[in-house]
Amino acid sequence: MLVSQLLLWAAVIVQGVLIAALARQVGILHERIAPAGALTLHQKVEVGEVASPMTVTTIEGVPLEVGGRRDGRSQLLFFASPDCPVCKSLLPVVRSAARAESDWLDVVFAGDGTKSAYSRLIAEYGLGGMPLVLSEALGRAFGVSKLPYAVLLDEDGRVASLGLINSREHLESLFVAKEHGVASIQDFLARRQKEA
Repeated sequence: MLVSQLLLWAAVIVQGVLIAALARQVGILHERIAPAGALTLHQKVEVGEVASPMTVTTIEGVPLEVGGRRDGRSQLLFFASPDCPVCKSLLPVVRSAARAESDWLDVVFAGDGTKSAYSRLIAEYGLGGMPLVLSEALGRAFGVSKLPYAVLLDEDGRVASLGLINSREHLESLFVAKEHGVASIQDFLARRQKEA
């Protein structure tokens, strides 16, 4: 009986040491693998640049100002297409982010296809109430070449962050980049690594 108790305690101690070693390795891997931010492609506008204000019209016929000073609110332009499967998978993510960040963020969906295709997309993904703009000129103004793409404009109409969005993590990286005043998460990590 005493021998079995000693063996049991020895097994528990060995297991505890192994769990601690595993936890340490997970921590090391977590530090080595940097978060993946939105991929910034060769674009026409740079982070920090003031975006030229544009007045566009939503599919409901309502004029909408993109860019310019926004009275303490940022504006996220999410460029998507009804034919893009990745875009469709991200629409619920963008809708959720719009609700979660509604105290400081206005979301605008943008594209350049037919009104009927985008209307079906809005109905299918429950995006009613969020402005949708069909404007090729808007996409060209921000150098959008691949979809899904997002541009985050700060309260002063400056480009806070932008990039190709393929996941929730990429979308959230735009918000984090704005918070830290950097062009991208990769830029933030590079600066932090230089400081260390």
